[in-house]
Amino acid sequence: MYFDCHNHSQFSFDGERTTAEKSVVSALEKGLGGICFTDHCDFYVPPMKADFEPLQKEEFDVRAQQEELDRLAGRVAEGSLVKGASKKFRVLKGVEIGVQESCREQIRDYFRTWQFDQVIASLHYIDDADPYWGDRYYRGKTWKEAYGHYLDVLFKELRFLGDDFDVMGHFDYVARYAPYPVESFLYRDFPAHFDEILRFLAENGKALEINTKTYQRYGLRTPQLDRNILLRFLELGGELITLGSDSHNPERVGDKFQYYGQYVKSLGFRRLAYFERRKPRLVTI
Repeated sequence: MYFDCHNHSQFSFDGERTTAEKSVVSALEKGLGGICFTDHCDFYVPPMKADFEPLQKEEFDVRAQQEELDRLAGRVAEGSLVKGASKKFRVLKGVEIGVQESCREQIRDYFRTWQFDQVIASLHYIDDADPYWGDRYYRGKTWKEAYGHYLDVLFKELRFLGDDFDVMGHFDYVARYAPYPVESFLYRDFPAHFDEILRFLAENGKALEINTKTYQRYGLRTPQLDRNILLRFLELGGELITLGSDSHNPERVGDKFQYYGQYVKSLGFRRLAYFERRKPRLVTI
C-alpha cells in the first residue's frame, strides 16, 4: 500500500550512508509497495556550504543511477533480492531538483535531456545560504520573516517550473533547523501564502509531500505537521498526497508511514499517490 517517494542513495552527495540496493531491501522487508530514488540535483551550491561539504556535487550521475535502478528492478522481478518478497514491488527513478532562480535555464535544459518517473521540487538554498548549516539565513530575521520569505521564494520557483515537477518537497524544511521557539509551520500564521501554494498544486495536479523526516526531534525542537494545511489543500480540491521518508540510510525507509497514512485518512483523504513516468498513480488507504 505504501510507496516511499523520497529517498537518497549513493548517487546523492550526502548518500554515503546507504546504497540503492540496501534501501530497496529495506523497503521490501517492510512490505512497502515501491520506492522512488530522488537523488539531489542542485546547479548552485552556496559558498558557505562548501566550507562544510567540500565534496559537494552539483548534480548526480543520472545515467549511472538509472542503470543501477534497472538492475535492482530486474532482481526484484526475478525474486532474487529478498526471498518471498512481492515481485510487483516498484523501483522508480526520480530526482529532487533544487529550485533556484539563477539556475532556471539549466533546470529547463536538464529536463529536456533526462526522463524520470517523478520530480520533486525542493528549496534548500536561499539567500545564498543553506538553513541546515548555521544561522546565516535566519540572522536578522524574525521567525515570521524567515518562514514567510521561504514560502514566497518556493512559490515563485514552483510557478516557474510549471509542468516540470510533480511533488512539492518538504515545504517546512526551513523550520527544522531554525533558532526560533516557533518550531512548526501553521496555516493560521501564513494563510495567504499557503492558499496560493495549495491552490496552485490542486489546480495543476501536483502533489503535496508529507516528509516524515521533518517531524522528528532536532535538538530541543520537534516540528509538527499542521492538520489545517492538509484540510485546506483538500478544501481547495487537492487530491495528491505523497509520503516520503527523505531517507539517507536504509533504516529510515518508510519511517512513520503507517501513522501518517492513517492520519491523512482521518482528515478525509482516501488515497495516497506515487508517480510513474510522470503520471500519478493512486493507492487506496
